[in-house]
Amino acid sequence: MSIKPAAPPLVNPIVLGKMGAAYGIRGWLKVFSSTEDAESIFDYHPWFIQRAGKWQQVELEGWKHHNQDLIIKVKGIDDRDAAALLTNCEITVDSTQLPALDDGNYYWKDLMGCKVVNLDGYEMGKVIDLMETGSNDVLVVKANLKDAFGAQERLIPFLDEQVIKKVDLSTGTIEVDWDPGF
Repeated sequence: MSIKPAAPPLVNPIVLGKMGAAYGIRGWLKVFSSTEDAESIFDYHPWFIQRAGKWQQVELEGWKHHNQDLIIKVKGIDDRDAAALLTNCEITVDSTQLPALDDGNYYWKDLMGCKVVNLDGYEMGKVIDLMETGSNDVLVVKANLKDAFGAQERLIPFLDEQVIKKVDLSTGTIEVDWDPGF
């Protein structure tokens, strides 16, 4: 079968997508890609999923477009019921597969946990998530426990040069031009 225990376990897992609902009766599944270009998800392999707390490697037999969707065929999965068991499994790869980026470009994973400090030196909290809004990405910053402004969370637009003044991954710090009371 094409779903087998992963050995060794992933060192730096990163989620690149998710398996959707079963498609048809021959074991195909919809797939939702989180890569910038949806088809790029197929550039990374092997894929891993986590089921019952254990990593399992997934081998694809094929993939294709169907209308606006991408669908996949997992080796050894030949009927709708078996495919349905994979619905909602996150598609994970080892992040060491990701290409190196030019200076000034970052993967979202690199920004997670960074301390956010404004130009006046006020520590606003740490990045816990990022979201895509269409017009720009947004940092979700969990405020410090004793935040002077009573904030629990801040949403700060990731607007390079305008709001984001400096990203220093070596110190895990993002400097922003942002009012902590906002």
